[in-house]
Amino acid sequence: MSRISIIVPVYYNADTLMLLYEDMKDKILGQLEDYEIVFVDDGSGDDSWKIMNSIRERDRNVKCVRLSRNFGEHSAILAGLSVCTGDCAVTKQADLQEDSALILDMYNEWKCGNKVVIAVRKERDDSRVKKFFANMYYAIVRKFIDKNMPVGGFDCYLLDRQVIKVLLMLDEKNSALTLQVLWVGFRPKLIYFHRKDREIGESRWTLSKKIKLVVDSMMSFSYFPVRFMSAVGVIFSIIAFIWILAVIIERIAVGTPIAGWASLMCLVLFSAGIIMLMLGILGEYIWRALDASRNRPPFLIETINEDKKEDK
Repeated sequence: MSRISIIVPVYYNADTLMLLYEDMKDKILGQLEDYEIVFVDDGSGDDSWKIMNSIRERDRNVKCVRLSRNFGEHSAILAGLSVCTGDCAVTKQADLQEDSALILDMYNEWKCGNKVVIAVRKERDDSRVKKFFANMYYAIVRKFIDKNMPVGGFDCYLLDRQVIKVLLMLDEKNSALTLQVLWVGFRPKLIYFHRKDREIGESRWTLSKKIKLVVDSMMSFSYFPVRFMSAVGVIFSIIAFIWILAVIIERIAVGTPIAGWASLMCLVLFSAGIIMLMLGILGEYIWRALDASRNRPPFLIETINEDKKEDK
């Protein structure tokens, strides 16, 4: 008999947790052979921890994990994967935007032998602005990082125990877990779903977190930033060389005096801006190397509440 672990990262989701559990109970839990639900409180400041434990009192298959502070959704999922006991594990967002029945579809695909099952957003009810920037991010990923990234992107995926061990072994920080799932190389099975708009609660997926995800994705999985710096350096060197030749030829052939303080200052300021940009990119790499050298864990678990029982 196989067990599936449902990993739910929680961050200020007190208003949806009970609704989420009831939805899963009505649609899928009774059809699973054996399951566990792992709620991971990623430093929430509301009543999420209290509600998680109230659900655990109702269902002995629920495990509540509390991190010492907010480490981010990807770290929270890794924490859930590190303590789950299932033969496979699936991630589930707590915002009710994904149909819980999707888990059962992914579980059935896993039983057919697929080690990685990805739920791809075929359609989404978000605003046009959110759709635009989301599509732009995934287009950048497909162009410069991983061409296997699905067009609609994904947050929900099921992993076999073998894949879970690989992800935990990577132990990467400042990275994108979804790209790690693609990087491990197990051929994924894609299923498609309609992502609903958020009706309850407020999203904590802020602009700064989105920007960090883009930077982390580029720095961790692509050599494009380094190649970009090299290309810009070569282009500017060629332009400068041609400009110098043009000035010299004009001076010799026409006798035009070499002048132009304003244009020269514009060039100097623009070049300085490019240099600062390059230093910033190098600084991102250096900071990531420093952060990795510290060997700090990507998450710290403060408390685990669970009902001790023998594995089936």
